[in-house]
Amino acid sequence: MRGVDATSTSGHGRRLWQLNLLLRLIVLPCSAASIWAIVKSNQVNDTYGELEFSNLTGLKYLVWVSAISAGYALVSAIFVYLRLFKFDWPIFLLDQVTAYLMVTSGSAVVEILFLAHEGDKEVSWSEVCSYYGRFCSRTMLSLVFHLVALLCFLALSLVSAYRVFSKYEAPPSAAAAGAASKEVGGDGE
Repeated sequence: MRGVDATSTSGHGRRLWQLNLLLRLIVLPCSAASIWAIVKSNQVNDTYGELEFSNLTGLKYLVWVSAISAGYALVSAIFVYLRLFKFDWPIFLLDQVTAYLMVTSGSAVVEILFLAHEGDKEVSWSEVCSYYGRFCSRTMLSLVFHLVALLCFLALSLVSAYRVFSKYEAPPSAAAAGAASKEVGGDGE
């Protein structure tokens, strides 16, 4: 059963609906590609041994967040496609939470990649990308896909915020409230 959406009958509302659906569908292959690149990034070095994504908590976190965001994008795309707009508030809140989770997991991977490329001489960590080049390049590729999905969720956060808050009128300004109180109260004489 389809819900009623007043804005979907206008051209603007239809374009907004299409954008909403398109962004949610773009997240699916981007999140899947991000997970694939991380999971396939394992590399063995004769000197230092095997390095795999499961050795690093930040990369495991990225895999989990990417899987959650892909699952949520699929479910919410179904809701958007079926026009079940009675769920505007939960979608708005879940879009926000998903975007924040994606920011945190992306920043964790950026930190890992920075240390892998630069090392930290003060604590005697050397860079490892010269030894694990494929691992670093796959992790970078995963981060790029993750960032595309993140940009989609940032745009979705704006779209869902517009959908929720466009249903309400703006509060009156202080000048308008003062003029209204004078009309009601009269001159006071």
